[in-house]
Amino acid sequence: MRKNPQTAGRLRPVDLARRHGLSTQAVRNYEAAGILPAARRTAHGYRTYSPLHADALGSFLALVPGHGHATATGIMRAVNRDEPAEAFRLIDESHAQLLEDRRTLDAVERALRDLRPGAVPAPDDGTAHGALFVGPLAGRLGIRPATLRKWERAGIVSPRRDPRTGYRVYDAADIRDAALAHQLRRGGYRLERIAPLISQVRAAGGPEPLAAALDDWHARLAVRGRAMLTGAAELDAYLRARERPVRARGPHRPQDT
Repeated sequence: MRKNPQTAGRLRPVDLARRHGLSTQAVRNYEAAGILPAARRTAHGYRTYSPLHADALGSFLALVPGHGHATATGIMRAVNRDEPAEAFRLIDESHAQLLEDRRTLDAVERALRDLRPGAVPAPDDGTAHGALFVGPLAGRLGIRPATLRKWERAGIVSPRRDPRTGYRVYDAADIRDAALAHQLRRGGYRLERIAPLISQVRAAGGPEPLAAALDDWHARLAVRGRAMLTGAAELDAYLRARERPVRARGPHRPQDT
C-alpha cells in the first residue's frame, strides 16, 4: 500500500475507502474518532488526505484483529496525540491478556487430563457422599451461587434437589461439569458453546470430546498472536512516517463537506 503511486499526492475520502472496502462515511468516522489525523481542507471545504492518513488507516485495520476495536482505537488516538508511551502501554496490556489466555488454556488442558470417567475432586465440605450444596461449590470455584443457577438454566449442570430441604445438590458429575465450565468461561467461551460440550462430556462419560474445542482454541490464540505481529509492523511503519518531515500545507477550513 505504501508504494502505490496513487498515494503520492492528495487523497480523497473515497480513495482511502476503496482500498479497504469501506464507505467514505466510515473514513470520516475514523477521523472523528481520532484514529486518523485531522484532514486538511481545500478552499471549498473538501477533505484532503495524504499518504500519512493512508498509513494510519492501514495501521488501525491491522491492529484490530489482534487487539480488538476498542484497544486499536486507543492505540491510534494515543499515537495521533503524540503520546507513544500510552500506545505502548495499551499494546503491552493486550500481550499480557494473550499470555493469560494461554495460561488459562493450559489450565483447562490440565483439568481435562485430571478428569477421567468417575474421577471427581475430593470435597472437604458440603453434603455426604462427595456431593456439595450450591454455596460450598460456588466458593470452591470462586464464583457466585447465582452463576451456578445461571449455568443450570443453560443446561450446563443438572443438580438434584434434596428431598428434605429442597436445596440443590451437586453430585460428582455436576462438580466435574461445573469445574470444566468455569475453566472454559475463563477462556472466553460463551455459555451457548459450553452447554453442547458439557452435554458431550456427560454422554461420553468423560472430557475426551473437548479435544477438538481445545485445538480450535489453540488455533485462535495463534491467529491472534500472529495478528499482533502484523499490527506491530504496520504501526511501526506509521510511527516512522510521522517522524519524517512533511511539506507545509494550507490552512484548515471549518466547513464540513
